[in-house]
Amino acid sequence: MATAAGVSGTAADSRKQAGKKLVDNLQSDLRALSNEARRKYPPVKEAAESGILKVRTAASKAEDIIPALQAASVEILHPVILGCDTKNPKIVQICLGCIQRLITHEALSVPAGVSVVKMLWNLMESGLEELKLLQTVIILLTTNSIVQGSSLATSLVMCFRLYFTKDSTTINTASAIVRQLVTLVFERVEVEDETPPPEDMDAVRVESLKTVSGKAPASLRPCAKDAFLLFQDLCQLVNADQPQWLIGMTEMTRTFGLELMESLLSRFPEVFIKHPEFSFLLKERVCPLVIKLFSPNIKHSQRLVAPPQLGALDKPYFPISVRLLRVVCILIQQYYSLLVTECEIFLSLLVRFLDPDKPPWQRALAVEVLHKLSVQPSLLKSFCQCYDMKAHSTKIFRDLVNAIGAFIQSLFMQTSLHVPTQQQSGSNASQNPAQPSVLVAGMPVGPGVTPQAAFIYRGVWLPISSNYTPGITKPQILEMLEKVDAPPVPEGYAVSVAYACLLEVVRSLSIIMDGKPEPEACKQVVDTDSEKTALNRELVSSSWCGVLAALSLLLDASTDEAATENILKSVQTYASLCGMLSLTTPRDAFITSLCKASLPPHYMLTVLNPQGGATGNSSPPFKQADLILGHVRTNSQNMAAAVNSAYQGDGDTKNQVVVVGTSLPTASLPIGAQQGPVMLTAKNLQCMRAILSIAHCHGGVLGTSWHLILTTLQHLVWILGLKPSTGGSLKAGRVADSQAVLTTAILTDIPVLSFMLSRLFESSQYLDEVALHHLIDALCKLSAESMELAYTNREPSLFAVAKLLETGLVNLPRLHVLWKPVINHMLEVCQHPHYKMREWGAEAITSLVKAALQHKHEPPLSEDPKCQRTILLPLQELSSILQADIRQKQLECVLQVIQHNGDGIGQGWPLILGVIGALNSEQGENLIRTAFQSLQLVVADFLAVMPCSCLRDCLEVAAKFGSQHQELNISLTAVGLLWNISDFLYQNREKIKTNLANNMENGSHGDKQPMPPFDALWMCLFSKLGDLCVDARPAVRKSAGQTLFSTIAAHGGLLEQTTWQAVLWQVLFPLLDRVKLESGTASTDRSDTSRGINILIHHSRDTAEKQWAETRVLTLAGVARVFSTKRQTLLNLGDFPRAWALLLQFIEISAMSHNAEISLSALKSLQEIIQVSKVTEEDQPVMNGESLDDVVLWTNAWKVWYNIGINSTTPPETNCMPLVYLPSQPYLTTLVQIVPVLFEHIKPRFVAADMSKLITVLRNAVSVPVHGEASPFIVPACYDGALTPLQETVLSVAHILHKEAMAGADNLRSMYPDMFRQLLEYVEFGVEPPRYGNLPTRSVMTMKNATVSSARWRHLSSVRRAARRWASLGL
Repeated sequence: MATAAGVSGTAADSRKQAGKKLVDNLQSDLRALSNEARRKYPPVKEAAESGILKVRTAASKAEDIIPALQAASVEILHPVILGCDTKNPKIVQICLGCIQRLITHEALSVPAGVSVVKMLWNLMESGLEELKLLQTVIILLTTNSIVQGSSLATSLVMCFRLYFTKDSTTINTASAIVRQLVTLVFERVEVEDETPPPEDMDAVRVESLKTVSGKAPASLRPCAKDAFLLFQDLCQLVNADQPQWLIGMTEMTRTFGLELMESLLSRFPEVFIKHPEFSFLLKERVCPLVIKLFSPNIKHSQRLVAPPQLGALDKPYFPISVRLLRVVCILIQQYYSLLVTECEIFLSLLVRFLDPDKPPWQRALAVEVLHKLSVQPSLLKSFCQCYDMKAHSTKIFRDLVNAIGAFIQSLFMQTSLHVPTQQQSGSNASQNPAQPSVLVAGMPVGPGVTPQAAFIYRGVWLPISSNYTPGITKPQILEMLEKVDAPPVPEGYAVSVAYACLLEVVRSLSIIMDGKPEPEACKQVVDTDSEKTALNRELVSSSWCGVLAALSLLLDASTDEAATENILKSVQTYASLCGMLSLTTPRDAFITSLCKASLPPHYMLTVLNPQGGATGNSSPPFKQADLILGHVRTNSQNMAAAVNSAYQGDGDTKNQVVVVGTSLPTASLPIGAQQGPVMLTAKNLQCMRAILSIAHCHGGVLGTSWHLILTTLQHLVWILGLKPSTGGSLKAGRVADSQAVLTTAILTDIPVLSFMLSRLFESSQYLDEVALHHLIDALCKLSAESMELAYTNREPSLFAVAKLLETGLVNLPRLHVLWKPVINHMLEVCQHPHYKMREWGAEAITSLVKAALQHKHEPPLSEDPKCQRTILLPLQELSSILQADIRQKQLECVLQVIQHNGDGIGQGWPLILGVIGALNSEQGENLIRTAFQSLQLVVADFLAVMPCSCLRDCLEVAAKFGSQHQELNISLTAVGLLWNISDFLYQNREKIKTNLANNMENGSHGDKQPMPPFDALWMCLFSKLGDLCVDARPAVRKSAGQTLFSTIAAHGGLLEQTTWQAVLWQVLFPLLDRVKLESGTASTDRSDTSRGINILIHHSRDTAEKQWAETRVLTLAGVARVFSTKRQTLLNLGDFPRAWALLLQFIEISAMSHNAEISLSALKSLQEIIQVSKVTEEDQPVMNGESLDDVVLWTNAWKVWYNIGINSTTPPETNCMPLVYLPSQPYLTTLVQIVPVLFEHIKPRFVAADMSKLITVLRNAVSVPVHGEASPFIVPACYDGALTPLQETVLSVAHILHKEAMAGADNLRSMYPDMFRQLLEYVEFGVEPPRYGNLPTRSVMTMKNATVSSARWRHLSSVRRAARRWASLGL
């Protein structure tokens, strides 16, 4: 409070001091006036002295001096007014000084102010002190607002009249003061509007406003009334009508009036918008006036009394046109919401001003105004809403854009057709710039000429006069208010402004559609999203043709890098806007424009010229745009070609050729046709960067335009010589391989372009799913086109395939979107006959599969078997492709997948194993070797992590490798893998059983399974080994047979009882049958060893028959061993007797084979299966002391033995040695050795008939002669007294029979006579050698080089043998 009081006291003291000083100054002024008027003007002197007294009196009576002086101001001013009336210059100066003091200190009352105005009016009419008078007026009106109404009007009229004097100083001063005072009047309205209006204000009556009068509407407050009447009279004056408020105006120019109107309209839009009365003036006074003045026959100046020498002009008057357009610009910019209909007229007039028949300066003015309008997005939006979107309204926005485009076109066309002459006016000549004296490619060259940024089209060169700055307008012609005559338009200025205007239109549309905030003054209400979309679509639909045609022309004509970049950005922006609104036709048209600009001239690319092919005709969108401009565009690149041919970079870097390459063959090019080299300029590559930019930044809205962009990029990449590399990226090929010639200027750009290409497809990970689908679809379509070309043996482009791979690698998180289309297409590529296409197709599939498996999916692949199967399935589908290179890639991929992802394959193992096992007879060793490496890795490291349900697949794959014929070592190793798998099954039997049982429970539907799943695995193993046992290669058969029987022996105990039945009837007996069949039909031809094929085969195995004999021996021995070792298990089978009988049948057949090896092995097998200890029979049911099964089993065994013996020892009926087969001594010995073992089982049922059969077989056996070649090894020496093994065995059998008979068996005691007869026959053989049928025999014994008859030898041997046996029998 103390501080406030202090401040208040200081202000009061200051005001008091000012009052005292004012009193002193007034007294001084009045004294000076009194002294000056003392002689000539006594009344003035007396009035001055009286005034001094009044000043003193007023100052002495009041503490606050200034209010006291204000109250007495009329009396104080009396001597001053009298002094001014004298017209004496010196007195007038003193008086004006005194008045200014009073005004400055606000010591005048309202009546005093009126008196001052009247006094000043008198001075003005007298022509005295005009500058001082103007100074007084401005002080009077700006200090406070005591002067209002008619006094204010009088003051303004004074200033106006002084403005039209002849003194330049006065004119300039009055001009400034008039502008200031006019502004002041409206500033008072703004101050007045800050205070609340009184409640008793009258309502607005529009009818009363229609009549022009000097009385302001009653609905306005005082200051607003003054402003209303002032502006109304300005309109009247400009319209050459009498003012109603500014009484006393004698003359007025339209130019000055328009300037004042423009000043008020631009500075006080709130006043005109807030007050309906002012809005009425705009609609009913200003707009009709402007429309009227736009007439080309309007006079440039209008006086109330026009001088006779000033007549109407035939052409538009430049000063008025400039000011009119400035007013129009303001009306549209700031009052559009009030003047929608009027602005439609103004805009239509602007469009007409751009017509080619208008003066150049007028066209330049119009384009400057359009430029100022185009920087306001809200205006363009309003134009479209209020006009273009109305059913029966003029399409103003469309006309504006088309007019700008046509204007740009006309600048080139008109200039090229019309060369100005010396006699032309400066204005016309400036708009149609003459060709420079020396032109190269349309550009000025020569001494002192520096190439400058310009547009070149059809040989016409137009420089770019100013740099484009977004959102900023710098008009030149509109600012030339001081010019009376139309100035020459600077060369290239019009096209520069039009170029900037066009860019601003695109920029404004972008702002509108991006939803940026708008100024409230011109903001239109748009309620719903649907209305916004409709507005945006109309904006584009109304403007795209004009924008496209003009931008395409400017792009073709531009030689400046910055200008080209601005145009390209606008094209990108507009294309993206079309894409966001799903307007495919304009979007594709703009993108086509970019694509054309990036390619060389005359390039044969059908996709960009769907109707004209390679002829260069415009595509339909371009035709529509061309019609808007009223002409047909020629191929802009033709002009570029002409420029290139005449000018190769001497200063013009944008048309400098930087790459020379070959064109990519297309479907439009006939097969076998030769194309010459094509050239790329730096401008082409700049356009290429723009294409990459729009695809990178706006890929989400490109839709089907992706095909246009990718096709263009494919051709550019081909011309640049970029080749695909790892991961799908593009790198410059080797110089030796590339057909492109790169200049030094481009070498550093190639890696950048390659990087931008990669970034483009890497950014596809940010596209939505629909956009990604469009991208993939376009790449697939492009790749299909390349495939079609490759069918004609033309080198294909691998761009699409490589970029499909690159796109797939970065979009693995969205596998469901890309996998199916990409992989399906790549599978088609893999089947292409061209090796490069196949190679990259396989590369893409394998790379995607490996990357997809490495990717961290959500959920993980281990928890999503369906996804995992989807990833691995392409590898399996590659198996159906027969080309070796595809299979090699596939198998290499599988090997890498197993190495890096084997632990996580899980449910994908069936597919992996299916790929590994997809063998066929046409595959080479390399493929089989690669596949087998994968299988070895699986068996060695991944059986434990593989689902147990996949073990069967693993067995089958290993068996396939065992059965392949290309590589023997692999087959043998595969058999070893089967053994390893069997070992794994045994070691992990509990785990495998549990898992398989669980899987069976989860997958069963109540059906009874034929055998346990674990046993089914073993059965699969046995079956596959059994199949390999009949392989055509002996080594494989031997290895498989050994493995089979070793596996059964080692792990057969794991099988269930019922499974053994399947082993017998599905594996072992079929194997015996197949081996018997193959052995019986095997060739006896000796194998060809000259080629080294069987060079390691022993001579005893040099025929297929001998090799199969070995297999038959191994197989029969193995089966017999199974029956021997697993007898206890087999006996529990219900059909064991049948199996026993069948085995004996196989043994019988084999034993009677004429192959000594087979027959001997069969007897040994028989010997093995009957050597059964009594322990194994203890649990069998008995009948008469014997097991029920033995009665049948051993009876069958005895029958088989007898059949073998009688058939093999019966003498032959023929004596032809080559046709006679005689059993060998080892065979007979083995046959007889079986008797003791077999006799143990049949002796309870051994009867005389059996004895007779036995004796017959034994007699025949000892009667069989020994082969001459074998006799040295069998017949003993003459003096060693030894028997042959056969003889020993026969005598041992006789001894056993004797012992059993002596033991008291009744059935044997009755056989003593037969025994004696048997022994007597043996004695007889010692005297008389037995004859073996009719076969001639001769036996030779060597002793000290003497020949002894065989009868002697056989006799001696028999005598000794008989004597020994008789002695042993006690005879």
